[in-house]
Amino acid sequence: MSRERLGKFQNMIGYHFQNENLLKNALTHSSYANEKHWQYAANNERLEFLGDAVLELVSSEFIFLGNPKMEEGKMTKIRASLVCEMSLAEAARQIHLGDYIYLGKGEYLTGGNKRDSILSDAFEAVIGAIYLDGGFEPAGTFVRTFVLSDIEKKQLFHDSKTILQEMIQDKRHENTRIVYTILSEHGPDHNKQFEVCCEINGVQYAKGSGHTKKAAEQKAAYETILMLRNEE
Repeated sequence: MSRERLGKFQNMIGYHFQNENLLKNALTHSSYANEKHWQYAANNERLEFLGDAVLELVSSEFIFLGNPKMEEGKMTKIRASLVCEMSLAEAARQIHLGDYIYLGKGEYLTGGNKRDSILSDAFEAVIGAIYLDGGFEPAGTFVRTFVLSDIEKKQLFHDSKTILQEMIQDKRHENTRIVYTILSEHGPDHNKQFEVCCEINGVQYAKGSGHTKKAAEQKAAYETILMLRNEE
């Protein structure tokens, strides 16, 4: 990737690296590093590990200070919704992270740069890279800007199925039935992609896709919630 494109990405996230090699490391998926026969440390998995820890601390502090009377269980639930895979993948799409990830040819051809798991892992790796390059403050600013915003939407990501069920029971008869039907399933066992449709009393609503049935169902439920809100 050219320095110009790396510069464009840094402009987008509002942080410029002193050591751009850290950024390149954060953007390097294991499939690309393996294809190049690079050492393990060249891929972004170690930075992902570090970024995950920074993310948890920043989000915990944000929730703790912003909700002085909230009990521990509620804070834990909110944090889980903010740092779940779907939430981080959405944040990654906000900064077009998929356009900048180094992927192996096979991974790229199967849509790896759009996959929630790859996007969320790379996003955490970028957090780790910013932390190593500039310290806790710029890493915290990055997290607060791109993760700790629109909290209501991100809470929907975490447990859309439960929220949809409660929403339906509040406004419709208790016997209303929600069913998630698998429309398609493709890809190798280690990298499955599922497409699911959410049906309410036999009526099809939204579809969702994911690398697990649960993730696809959550996405379908989330999109259905948005459809029902628009109907109202």
